[in-house]
Amino acid sequence: MPETDATSTDFASTSLARAAEVPVPKADAIAGRFPLTANPSPVAEDERAGVLANLHFGDYFTDHMAHARWTQGEGWGDYGVVPYGELSLSPATAVLHYGQEIFEGIKAYRHDDGSVWTFRPRYNAARLNASARRLALPELPEDDFVASLVDLVRADAAWVPSGEGESLYLRPFAFASEAFLGVRPSKVVDYYVIASPSGSYFTNGLEPISIWVTTEYHRAGRGGTGAAKTGGNYASSLLPQQEAYAQGCDQVCFLDDVSQRNLEELGGMNIMVVDADGTVRTPRLTGTILEGSTRSAIIRLLRDSGRSVVEDTISLQGLLADIESGRVSEVFACGTAAVVVPLGHLKGEGFDARIEGSEVTRQIHDRLTSIQAGHAEDPYGWMYQLVPPRV
Repeated sequence: MPETDATSTDFASTSLARAAEVPVPKADAIAGRFPLTANPSPVAEDERAGVLANLHFGDYFTDHMAHARWTQGEGWGDYGVVPYGELSLSPATAVLHYGQEIFEGIKAYRHDDGSVWTFRPRYNAARLNASARRLALPELPEDDFVASLVDLVRADAAWVPSGEGESLYLRPFAFASEAFLGVRPSKVVDYYVIASPSGSYFTNGLEPISIWVTTEYHRAGRGGTGAAKTGGNYASSLLPQQEAYAQGCDQVCFLDDVSQRNLEELGGMNIMVVDADGTVRTPRLTGTILEGSTRSAIIRLLRDSGRSVVEDTISLQGLLADIESGRVSEVFACGTAAVVVPLGHLKGEGFDARIEGSEVTRQIHDRLTSIQAGHAEDPYGWMYQLVPPRV
């Protein structure tokens, strides 16, 4: 899984961060690897317009999906963009019994000239393959991963919304599709990408959210699958997330499973702490935390703005003491779906802490989303054009 350079006490380059720097071929050079079979019954234009006028997160899906299949001995094949529809699976399909599955999350953004762009696709391609290695699934060539996004978004470009904070959310995933019973890696694997026009993940935008810190449940353990993006990690977060709702909180935060004292991450987001002196701290990658693309980009933006960013062990009790003393001025969470959101309330057994600040959080949100929307210069080459501008 992605490693951290142990020689550095500040932000260290990781294998995923380095992979994201590798140039991706232009979209026109890889377009067509997933040939289109057009949906004979696409959603009517007026119905699509109605969907785009009232977006939530993850409720609607476009007319097509990308697909490829891997078989042992033959490798990847059957590439195509096909009509979106139901999947036909045997009750003995391996993923239903053994959970051999991985996925990604990445967005496509409509710019003012009508072009459509995505954010650091090489990073997501590399992370999908890192997850694949941990789950004993075949790796997909990274350029083919990007090509699947290109061909799907070009087929369904009319579904990409243009409002502020809106995007076409892309969900690549791969799963064990061989029908058998027995604990071994599947000899057949299917890869899909589906697309969902989406609004903000949190309906209140940049309003601070409340967090329940669970001391009973853990998201992942050492040597487990915590650094992989796999469904089991999210399934294990559902019960503590219900606990958070019961406590009147929006999200759950997990502690490490060894000391049971140190912050790890939320159910689907990384966490960052802003000190009053301007330093930003985030839990170091230990193999139990998912290395987020948004986390990586924010660290780069913060460092290039002159701030010190430190990957560190952050204890819950230390954080609570620092909030009370004023040493900590802000806490925020970040991830592809929500982008950046301030945390205004930390609650758990025996404590209830309020955090008032959000200045740095809002600055980094505006900086990152401006790059993604094409409203600010992209000095890092993070944005990748999927669909050219309107002529």
